[in-house]
Amino acid sequence: MAAKVTEFLKATDRFSKTIVFCENIDHAERMRQALVNANADLAAANPKYVMRITGDNDEGKAQLDNFIDPESPYPVIATTSQLMSTGVDAQTCRLIVLDKRIGSMTEFKQIIGRGTRINEDYGTLYFTIMDFKRATALFADPDFDGDPVQIHEAGPEDIPVPPDDLPEDEPEGGNPGDILPEPPGGGEVPGGVKYYIDDVEVQVVMERVQYLDSSGHLITESLKDFTRKTVRQNFTSLAAFLNVWNEADKKQAILEELVDQGVFLDELAEQVGADYDAFDLICHIAFDQPPLTRQERADKVKKRDVFTKYGEQARAVLEALLQKYADAGLSSLESLETLRVDPLSGFGTPIEIVKLFGGQPNYLKAIKALEDELYGHVA
Repeated sequence: MAAKVTEFLKATDRFSKTIVFCENIDHAERMRQALVNANADLAAANPKYVMRITGDNDEGKAQLDNFIDPESPYPVIATTSQLMSTGVDAQTCRLIVLDKRIGSMTEFKQIIGRGTRINEDYGTLYFTIMDFKRATALFADPDFDGDPVQIHEAGPEDIPVPPDDLPEDEPEGGNPGDILPEPPGGGEVPGGVKYYIDDVEVQVVMERVQYLDSSGHLITESLKDFTRKTVRQNFTSLAAFLNVWNEADKKQAILEELVDQGVFLDELAEQVGADYDAFDLICHIAFDQPPLTRQERADKVKKRDVFTKYGEQARAVLEALLQKYADAGLSSLESLETLRVDPLSGFGTPIEIVKLFGGQPNYLKAIKALEDELYGHVA
């Protein structure tokens, strides 16, 4: 379990505040040690990276205030049994790990409530639950805030963030409690790693990832289908989307609005390809267009040699911005802060760079023209 939690943190943010709920104090201590071993580098750099915070541990209890303080980076991971299930306002907690049996709906709600604090100043707008005891089946209980839902459970070879779509041959029905068949090869763990509990070899049988939409309801369809439906509620056709996209002064604002409506762009990039632009993800998933990578779009612009009307230095700035787009995406084009970082900072201060174009209005026109070249040749 410690290995899976560490894998998730490494794939997201190793300094995300994390609470691990264990069966009892002894379990919490063994879990602390396992997480220390799995994160030996960070635990060696600061022994407070992982701490046990339980009623009998004065050292851990003394760190409780630091754990819930948004300004304090340590402790990062807290293992506990009961102490932190209620009354703890962990505003920046982003990961709740369940490795204990939960006896009631009330206890379940109290525990997951540790992650439902919003703190926009620190970017805490959602949280993740990793459940090793199937407690999250309670989400599908009518007594929880909604009707039962279908849950897709992924196989052991999938990393914890996020899953692929349902295979085409998988039935649409199914039970949250259904167990998937063992993986090929007798269920051997990928990479040759084997796990033992009390000298008995065990294996990862399944993993499950659930999403909430913008209204807080569980998504019961594949992420791609949900995205297609959400986008098409706003844009009835590719032409309608392209009209709005091409006319927008700030294209990033369109993406942010879709995110607000529940489109998971980062998760889609994990599934479809991290090198694709958000624009291509939307066109591909919602309107069945073949996607191009950011580098492919940038290379097409370079081949058209569209910067000849600018001076030598201004041309070099646009070429550097084009490569920034290929590396990091659209936001790097539309933010003036990009001019403060390498290699753009080598051309001077943001004010000096803007002057190369004859002032900010002309600079913004040049960026708009660059975006038109990137996106203006979609069928």
